[in-house]
Amino acid sequence: MFVYADNAATTAMSRAAVEAMTPAMHQLYGNPSSLHQKGREANYALMGAREAVARCLNASAREIYFTGCGTEADNWAITEAARLGAEQGKRHIISDTIEHHAVLHTLKKLEKQGFEVTYLPVHEDGVVRLEELAAALRPDTCLVTVMFSNNEIGTVQPVREIGALCRERGVLFHTDAVQAVGHMPVDVEADNIDMLSLSGHKFHAPKGVGALYCRKSVKLKNFIEGGAQERGRRGGTEAIPAILAMAAALEESCAHLEENAAKVSAMRDKLIAGLRQIPCSRCNGSPDHRAPGIVSFCFEGIEGESLLLRLDLAGICASSGSACTSGSLDPSHVLLALGLPHEIAHGSLRLSLSAYNTMEEVDYILEQVPQVVRELRQMSPVWMHMLEKMEDPYRAAN
Repeated sequence: MFVYADNAATTAMSRAAVEAMTPAMHQLYGNPSSLHQKGREANYALMGAREAVARCLNASAREIYFTGCGTEADNWAITEAARLGAEQGKRHIISDTIEHHAVLHTLKKLEKQGFEVTYLPVHEDGVVRLEELAAALRPDTCLVTVMFSNNEIGTVQPVREIGALCRERGVLFHTDAVQAVGHMPVDVEADNIDMLSLSGHKFHAPKGVGALYCRKSVKLKNFIEGGAQERGRRGGTEAIPAILAMAAALEESCAHLEENAAKVSAMRDKLIAGLRQIPCSRCNGSPDHRAPGIVSFCFEGIEGESLLLRLDLAGICASSGSACTSGSLDPSHVLLALGLPHEIAHGSLRLSLSAYNTMEEVDYILEQVPQVVRELRQMSPVWMHMLEKMEDPYRAAN
């Protein structure tokens, strides 16, 4: 059996996305900035896609800016919020320790430019505490950036409450919603969001296209010079086929949001219950506030990379954390932020599901993972050393 369980890294394109993209590649080849017939056709299609994405977020079309990916949207939102803050003499930013590197690296760059960043702890469950955020807010705070749903452990943050607190204090609130949009309800008005990043390939659209939502009261400056595209804020001819595919995939995902979330959550819960039966295992993240499709586990006494390679041989595609840092030998910064020691964080496994997965595939995963973990532990001197110290070597961590 073949099982694709790495949907947090990227998803297969949906039929709706393919059906929107394919004719556009053949027919909508005009430049949407051109005044002739083919240009107007492309521009009308672009306007329709912008309106579709806006509807799915409860935004207006003029608040949607198409980008190349979620990382670009993160960079744009954070640097612009910092610029606006600096113009008012505000150079303090608040974030947390488990953000995606698209956020963390941008913040590090701003720190080198004289901004001060407060990184909130997330505790063992990976959740930001509102009282700690409130205590960290200062008169010179210009931005709070906290991701909607974590890409490694699936923890969902109290975004609506964070946004309300920021609105009350007059601070801009940005959220990296790359793992949330298309998978759970996202309403920029109800959730008090000023800026939001999304990426098409996380909800069955093609790679290479994303979007930034920016509330109309936030005055963006140009991010890419060179043209009048995206209302003059991002130069470069728009990728019409990819944008149309993203809009179609998002509309389809939002139309089936409730039923898909119920199906995926049921598979997730079965996975968690089954993997918890493995001795010395740990489920990472909040048990109560979790995205529908992300399951993160650590298994003591083994190394995560060996686990992934063995699962790949068994036909299971999984990961140990963020695909953006898969070349790193260091343990996940997210797992370390939860308080896990290096030796346990190294034995991590992320399984991320979509509505394209089935319960039969979950059953297969639950057959293979315990067997692979057992085989790797039998070859591990670290595990043998641990056994010598254990009174009950078959205890389950949780």
